[in-house]
Amino acid sequence: MPTLVPRMEKEEIKKRVTELAKIISKDYANQQPVLLGVLKGSFIFLSDLVRELTIPVEIDFVWLSSYGKETSSSGQITLHTPPQMSLAGRDVLIVEEIVDTGRSVMFLKEYLATVQKVNSSKICAFIDKPERREVPIAVDYVSWKEASGFLVGYGLDYANQYRELPAIFQLKPEEIS
Repeated sequence: MPTLVPRMEKEEIKKRVTELAKIISKDYANQQPVLLGVLKGSFIFLSDLVRELTIPVEIDFVWLSSYGKETSSSGQITLHTPPQMSLAGRDVLIVEEIVDTGRSVMFLKEYLATVQKVNSSKICAFIDKPERREVPIAVDYVSWKEASGFLVGYGLDYANQYRELPAIFQLKPEEIS
C-alpha cells in the first residue's frame, strides 16, 4: 500500500466548506440553482456543501471520466451519465472535487451551454490545481489551491481507492504503480 502523506485534516476541510457555502449562498441569494455534482469524486464534497448552504437548491449528477486507473488525465472525456433533469434556462453550479487540466469542466460547460441550454454555469471545486491547466478555464469557487502531488481522500481517488478517507492525503509518486 502506498504511503499516505497528510495534506489537510477533516477539521480544516469542514471549515473551508462552511466558508465556501457562505459565499455561494450570498452570490445565489433569491435564486434556486441546480448543483450539478460530477461523479464519482464530488459526492462527499457536494453532500457537505449542500448542508451548509442557506439557499434552496436542486441537485443532479453527471458521470464523466478521463483518468481510468492512471495518475494523469487521458485527455479523452467520456460522458457516461448525463443530467436526469432538464437544465434548460437554469443557473447551474458545477461541483467538482478537483480541477486540474480543466478538460472535464470545459467539456461539461460546453455541453451545458450547447446541449442543455442553461442560463448560466459556474464551477465550484474543493481543490484547484491551476498550474496543471491545459485549457483556459477559471474556477469560480475554490476551497483550496494546490500546486502539485497526486491527492486522495474526501472523494478523490486513485484507481477507485481511497475516496472514503475523511482527510486529504498525497500519494508518494514512487509508490504509485
